[in-house]
Amino acid sequence: MSRKNLLTAFTERKLTAVNSTPVDDTPSPAMERNRSRGAFGAMTRSIDELAEKAQAAKDIESRLLEGVTVIDLNPDTIDVSFVADRMEDDKETFEELVEAIRQRGQDSPILVRPHPGIDGRYMTVFGHRRARAAKELGRPVRAVVKDLADKDHVIAQGQENSARADLSFIEKAVFASNLERNGYDRDVIMAALSVDKTVVSKMISVTKDIPAEIIKAIGAAKNSGRDRWYDLAKKIREGGGSIKELIATPEFGDATSDDRLEMMSRHLSGKPAGQGIAAAQRTPTKTWAPEDKSVSVTLKKTAKKATVTLESADGPLFAEFITGRLDDLYEAFRQSNMQAVGD
Repeated sequence: MSRKNLLTAFTERKLTAVNSTPVDDTPSPAMERNRSRGAFGAMTRSIDELAEKAQAAKDIESRLLEGVTVIDLNPDTIDVSFVADRMEDDKETFEELVEAIRQRGQDSPILVRPHPGIDGRYMTVFGHRRARAAKELGRPVRAVVKDLADKDHVIAQGQENSARADLSFIEKAVFASNLERNGYDRDVIMAALSVDKTVVSKMISVTKDIPAEIIKAIGAAKNSGRDRWYDLAKKIREGGGSIKELIATPEFGDATSDDRLEMMSRHLSGKPAGQGIAAAQRTPTKTWAPEDKSVSVTLKKTAKKATVTLESADGPLFAEFITGRLDDLYEAFRQSNMQAVGD
């Protein structure tokens, strides 16, 4: 496939938050009735979203890698992309990836291009963590090499990463801002992130309103959406308390990234930064994983909401497996409750 036609399928598609191929699988009436019910509905939506994003990323990778030869490369010859798209790396998730590749091998190849400035080296388009995992394991990395222009590189990188569930809103916003600083116009950024012009403008405005050092201090905030960042940007524009003093506190440094975002917002509102954080930290959280850590399941719940997250190598497939059996699971749940009442 020529470079000219490499990304046509992506740049001509309708721009949305995430593009995925619809599945012709009409849910049963029972499933439709139960989708919006409390914790069950939240769990269903969480699983569906994870499965859809995983499938979207697979579709993008398969199209980019279609009809090409997979080869083994020495990971020491591969450099990172010239535009960063991650603010931080999840050490636990990376260790799970290393263990999965150790046990089962590398399921899908990465995409690299010949390094534009150094002969004999390559630059990663997508698959940075797979390359790092191979290097840590001391084994070659399975890769596809394509001669891409910078523009095609950033579009492919953005499309593949944006389709996944593990990039937060602020990471996408920083990526968009980095592309603009590198001289790319809004059309390229729109294609890279699969979003429309309005969303791109809002993303970049957030990174302009919130100083880079504050974004870095807060972190990726994986569980926080755009509304919370929009709200923080608005409060910073309007002025507030001394942010540097908050960042310097031990409580801020010890908090999770999402809690740091909440603390910052409350601080600028004139409310005690820690109020509500302690309650959030007391939110019941349950985790489960098999011995081989091929899947990791986390349940977070409050009185009215529950969120189930499935991660690691088998996470997306396990999510699809559960989604296809929700009728039976919900019926078993109801029978269990009825039995408990009867007892």
